[in-house]
Amino acid sequence: MAVSHRAPGASIRVADAAGIAAAVEALDAGGLIGLPTETVYGLAGDALDPGAVARIFAAKQRPADNPLIVHIAAVGELHRVAAHVTPLARHLAADFWPGPLTLVVDAAPAIPSITRAGLSTVAVRLPDHPVAATVLAAADRPVAAPSANPSGRPSPTTAAHVAAELGHAVELVLDGGSCPVGVESTVVDARGDHPVVLREGTVTREQLGVAVRRTTAERQRSPGTRYRHYAPSCPVVLVPRAAISAVLAGQSPSALDRTGVVASSRTLAALPPGPRIIAGFDDEVDLARNLYGALRRAEEAGVSRLLVETVPERGVGRAVMDRLRRAAAQP
Repeated sequence: MAVSHRAPGASIRVADAAGIAAAVEALDAGGLIGLPTETVYGLAGDALDPGAVARIFAAKQRPADNPLIVHIAAVGELHRVAAHVTPLARHLAADFWPGPLTLVVDAAPAIPSITRAGLSTVAVRLPDHPVAATVLAAADRPVAAPSANPSGRPSPTTAAHVAAELGHAVELVLDGGSCPVGVESTVVDARGDHPVVLREGTVTREQLGVAVRRTTAERQRSPGTRYRHYAPSCPVVLVPRAAISAVLAGQSPSALDRTGVVASSRTLAALPPGPRIIAGFDDEVDLARNLYGALRRAEEAGVSRLLVETVPERGVGRAVMDRLRRAAAQP
């Protein structure tokens, strides 16, 4: 058994043949595992087993009306979870799978009601991560895997994040390194003739050729869109670009020492001494990759508030600002 180190309730396992076999065995037995993907780590269980899915909801303290994303091992398995695959869904899958795009389709009867939160639809994706791909192929079943964090908390992008918060709830966490994308998948309703973005992600509107998104009521078909989310224990304050120096001006030394900053490298270079620099970034893609880790580091630093510089709302910037607004929302 190859074990990297142990956290309360779960071992972090090297994603070698033995670790993957143990993960598949846990899924077979109705257990849960921490599964790396290119977006964030998932809390994974058998999507066709209502008991396993119920354990996912309980572990995350996730509202029962928030559907789960079902992960599959190959494009050809879409028929196992979808009652009807539209030409649009086939086209998007061919263009963007494997990758950080989730398709909302009409659910097959085999998908339990609890997995789809009582809806007639199911959210499906094919992840682009070698560990996830190997586990899904070996498990030979659809796997539900929302982000492996308690609801409302920053999503995990390392195995250690999962073990720290949900180690008690999983059989093991497979260590696949840091997630290269860093934010959750784009979610698209693919039941019609044109893609409709329900949740922003790194597959952008520009790539999809989409100009608008649906109303709040229609977005209920998408996981992860209706609640305050991604929030660290300290308040998050969003600050317009290049305005952080003005926000900090006039603060006492003790107040500055309790203030954390996440900003572009250019902005950080011009800041006066005093605040705690939590993270810098080059662009919105870089910020997306490191956002959740930065929120967790702000907690560890014990800051009383975290100032985060906003990014332009274009391309990946829309996904980043979507996450930041919900992280900064009042409880």
